Amino acid sequence: MRRILSLALLLSALLLAGCATRERSESLTTTLGAYGSALRWSGFQSAAQFIDPKIRAAHPLTQLDIERYRQVRVSEYDDGAGPVPVDDDDVQQTARISVINVHTQVERSIIDHQTWHYDQKNHHWWLTSGLPRLDQH
Repeated sequence: MRRILSLALLLSALLLAGCATRERSESLTTTLGAYGSALRWSGFQSAAQFIDPKIRAAHPLTQLDIERYRQVRVSEYDDGAGPVPVDDDDVQQTARISVINVHTQVERSIIDHQTWHYDQKNHHWWLTSGLPRLDQH
């Protein structure tokens, strides 16, 4: 009887862990999709809301950063193969982002190496690598 109860508890724990993993995976998919949409349609200031609040507070966007981001429009966002797990709470994703300079109408592509961290307490994925760097050549 004790063995059956132990087995039932173990199976219950595994099922709960599986549900939590699926929920975390679905949350990541939703977050990455919303981030890509924010970059494509709303702009970099909206995308900045995906940055971990502690990092955002420690390294706020400067007025110069904001002006640089206003000089471009995203014409394409390609997240390639999608996120790659680093450990239980972190994933990395590489995206190719095409931007058009609004003054010259010249298009160029940049590679954005993103790191996302799962906040277990709040059940939320946060961008920890910051916004894409526009100074790439």
